[in-house]
Amino acid sequence: MTTHTIGSRRFKVIACFAAEGFLQADIPTLRETGYNGLMKIPKRIQPLVDEGLIDEVLRPLMSGKEAAVFVVRCGDQIRCAKVYKDADHRSFKQAVQYQEGRKVRSSRRARAMEKGSRYGRQQQESSWQNAEVSALYKLADAGVRVPEPYGCFDGVLLMELVTDADGDVAPRLNDVSMSAEQAIEDHAIMMRYIMRMLGVGLVHGDLSEFNVLVDSEGPVVIDLPQAVDAAANNNAGWMLERDVNNMTQYYGQYAPELLKTRFAKEIWALYQAGDFDPEAELTGEFTDPTTEADVDSVLEEIKAAFAAMVERQERKQAANEPDER
Repeated sequence: MTTHTIGSRRFKVIACFAAEGFLQADIPTLRETGYNGLMKIPKRIQPLVDEGLIDEVLRPLMSGKEAAVFVVRCGDQIRCAKVYKDADHRSFKQAVQYQEGRKVRSSRRARAMEKGSRYGRQQQESSWQNAEVSALYKLADAGVRVPEPYGCFDGVLLMELVTDADGDVAPRLNDVSMSAEQAIEDHAIMMRYIMRMLGVGLVHGDLSEFNVLVDSEGPVVIDLPQAVDAAANNNAGWMLERDVNNMTQYYGQYAPELLKTRFAKEIWALYQAGDFDPEAELTGEFTDPTTEADVDSVLEEIKAAFAAMVERQERKQAANEPDER
């Protein structure tokens, strides 16, 4: 365990960027040797090299359940290229729950996607990939810190590489520890980001300490292809609750008082009340209605909690296994 200072924010790095479901490549940092001229250009990235969008593939960065990420050079800029895995190789569970309510402008595309034809499957993949680009632009405009996107080209998303003050890849939240004061501060930032996401009609859907980076200015939200439509997706409520609770549980290990808060219920109640203000002041308090309990809702919450636990265990297992693809 080593001390890691990111700007004025002081943390301790507690892992070598081994994220749940993502494996940091054991290779030199960006400030070291970088590209050695020997790396084979991935097949999916080759068209972007041919078109001049990417000049060099410097090294692999991470490989996960839905994509592999590479560090690339575009002119004099170092960026990352996220190569989405196709549906047959993607291990992301229950994708249908996340895609519910997503709008498709073309009726032909919508019919093909419903039928599951080859064309429809292709359009489904395109929709899955473009959802992240759309979400990145929306959230940046709403004041949520996310990597800047530069475009998605045939299943390859070019975007900003988030780095620390030394130019190294910024650590994930899971890879740092912090003081109670820092945990409370950053938890408040994440609650505000979740509110701002909801303000533009989105729920992250897979938010956890493994989908947040930390640079000199604080948390940066990543991994958004599964972002759901808050108004049109029937699963949005429990997904938001899971997102909020994941964040609260993580920061709560450093500031236990956070574990007593009920931000998830408070935020969703504000949203359901209408005239939602993403900048409204939160208290972390919520009083349950005195009406008769909704058994179905309780069972759904239990089911969601169990699914989250299973997913977390699978990710931990994946983090300890080499990616052979």
